[in-house]
Amino acid sequence: MSTATLTAPLESRLSTPRKFTADELLTMPDGDQYELVDGELRETAMSLESSHIAIVVAYRLCSFLEAHPLGRVFGEAATYRCFPDDADQVRKPDVSFIRHGRITPDQFEHGHCTIAPDLAVEVMSPNDLYQELMRKLEDYFSAGIPLIWVVEPSARMVTVYEDAGRRTQLLRMGQELTGGDVLPGFVLPLAQLFPETPVTAASSV
Repeated sequence: MSTATLTAPLESRLSTPRKFTADELLTMPDGDQYELVDGELRETAMSLESSHIAIVVAYRLCSFLEAHPLGRVFGEAATYRCFPDDADQVRKPDVSFIRHGRITPDQFEHGHCTIAPDLAVEVMSPNDLYQELMRKLEDYFSAGIPLIWVVEPSARMVTVYEDAGRRTQLLRMGQELTGGDVLPGFVLPLAQLFPETPVTAASSV
């Protein structure tokens, strides 16, 4: 048998990306750092600013829900496996919300959530690619997520997608982010999401 025949299968394996399943993602020691897209791992690291904004959104939602117990808020560790075009697709919104009555006890057990959230929030980081965001939104639309907020800190604006992407609204400073039909009564002024106070370097002693 020739050397070429021996090495060809190895070269083929090296050139083909390893495909993973949603169940395999759960068993990985660092699996919580990734989404699974077309069987490939996608890291979901956030910038410091984006992480802060995601926490602000989650905090404001939780505060609202204390007075209006409509459902539960989840952070970026929550994984969703609810996409009709790919049973192994796994996505991680930076913040998500699911209304009461849709959450069953089994959803709180170890594993990916198999129902689509009512709200998904994505906070953009400087290294995020536009085409990757569009692909993620396509997954969200296919899952029928009724309300999606895409927060862009650098532009100080929020794009709102309602009715699984059929309606779109662009919000800028001076306007308010609302919960629509998903979270009626919720209001978050963008001025509170993007404070004017700049981050300054600590002075040396």
